[in-house]
Parts: sequence; structure tokens; C-alpha cells
Amino acid sequence: MTHTPDPVTDPFGALEREIRVLIRRAQSSAAQTARRMHPELDASAYPLLAHIHSNPGIRGSDLATHFGVGRATVSRQLSRLVELGLVHREVDPEDTRGQQITLTQDGEARFAKARDRRVEMYQQAFGEWDEADVAQLATLLHRYSDDFVRWRDANS
Repeated sequence: MTHTPDPVTDPFGALEREIRVLIRRAQSSAAQTARRMHPELDASAYPLLAHIHSNPGIRGSDLATHFGVGRATVSRQLSRLVELGLVHREVDPEDTRGQQITLTQDGEARFAKARDRRVEMYQQAFGEWDEADVAQLATLLHRYSDDFVRWRDANS
């Protein structure tokens, strides 16, 4: 018999359910966003491009650490983004074994357009929310992310 968590008596069970649904919906949204950016992109591309946009010159190993995936996975994803002309890799002048990754001009333009569309989508979906509630949700999601990564890193 399955047990549906009661959010009043089992908040962690309810949290698991809500995050599971959130992740699935986010994956679907990310896939749509990636296809809008370029028809050959997969769902993992948008978060990767967003992080590179926020951290120009980042190394592949730092991307792997940030997303909690293997270096080989990030390397394959970056190779595909290079092929599509969205990112540029150059040798790190401080450590020639590594590469610094930046968005190309086309990558910047496509990323900005996709980000703006996503912000607009959220504005439409949550337009009736009080802005303080939207800000609180963003704050709690950031806290969730930081705490989860801290826990993951301590337990891996």
C-alpha cells in the first residue's frame, strides 16, 4: 500500500513529492528552452550556458563540480556546445592543462533570449502572486540549493 505524505504530519515526505514534481516539470521546461535556443540542444544545455554566462572563463572541472556530474559528462556537453558555436574554449593562461570556457557572441544572444522568455513565462505564470511571495520562493529555493549541495558534498 502506498503512503501519501500528509504535509502537516510528514513535511519531509511532502517536500520529496513537491521537489519530484518540480524537477520533472523543470526538466520538461528546460528541454523546451534548449530546443528554442537551438534545435540540436538537450535539456542540460540551458543550465550549463546560464552558469557559463554568470561565470565567464570557468573551467570544465568547475562546471562538473557545480552540477555534481563527472568531468567526462561536462566535456561531452561542452564539445557539443562548441560544435554548435555557442561556447568557446581557450587554454587557461594560469594552468595550460585546463581550459577557460566562455559563451560566443551567438551563445550570449541565444542565452539572453531564452532567459528573457523564461522570466516572462514566470511573470505570466505567477503574475497574480504578491511580489514578496515570489521573492520568498526564490530565497527559499536558493537556500534549498545551497543546503542540498553542502549536504551532498559532505556525504559523497
